[in-house]
Amino acid sequence: MDFIKKLLLALAMIVAFQGIAQNNGNLQQIFKQSYTLETSGEYSDAIAKLKAIYDEDSYEINLRLGWLTYLSGNFTESLPYYRKCVQLRPLSIEARLGIVLPLSSIGNWTEVELHYRQILENDPANSLVNYRMGLLHYGREDYQGAFHYFELVVNHYPFDYDGAIMLAWTNFKLGKYREAKVLFNKVLLMQPDDESALEGLSLIK
Repeated sequence: MDFIKKLLLALAMIVAFQGIAQNNGNLQQIFKQSYTLETSGEYSDAIAKLKAIYDEDSYEINLRLGWLTYLSGNFTESLPYYRKCVQLRPLSIEARLGIVLPLSSIGNWTEVELHYRQILENDPANSLVNYRMGLLHYGREDYQGAFHYFELVVNHYPFDYDGAIMLAWTNFKLGKYREAKVLFNKVLLMQPDDESALEGLSLIK
C-alpha cells in the first residue's frame, strides 16, 4: 500500500514538473514574440500576446505590460502594471524607475519624487536617481537642494558631463563663482567648445 502511494506521488510530481516546463516554454516563446513586435513598433499586438497569458502575480509579465503600454502612449493604463510590480517586489529599483516614466508623462511629480526617494533609501549612491533629483530641485529653483544631489553624482563620477555641467550651474546660481568656473573649465575638457560651459564662463566676471 505504501509502495502504491509513493508511486502515485512520484507520477503526480512528474506530471507537475512537465506542466511547469511546458508553461515556461510557452511563456518564453510569448516573451520572444513580444520583443519582436516591440522592435517593429507593433505595441498593441505585443500587449495582446501578454494579456492572453496574464498572471497578476507575475512580476515579469506586469513589468513587460507596464513598459509596452507606456511605449504605446497609454500612460494611465501603464501605471497599474508598474504598481503591481512595486507591490510584488518592493525593493525593485527597475520597477520604480519604470513607474516614473508614465508618472512623469502625466505630470505627477509628487509621486515621481516619492519613488526616487524610496530608491535612494535602498541605494543611496544611485547616480541616475541622484541626478534626476538634482534636476527636480534645480527646476524648482531650490539650488541648495540641487547642490546636494549633483555633488553626490560628481563625487562618484568626477568626469561625467551631465553631473559636472549641472553642478557648475548650481554653484553659479548659489553665487559660488570660483567653484563654478573650475567646473565649467572641467566641462570643456570633456566636451571642448561646449556652449553651456562657455556661456557660464562668460557670465562670471
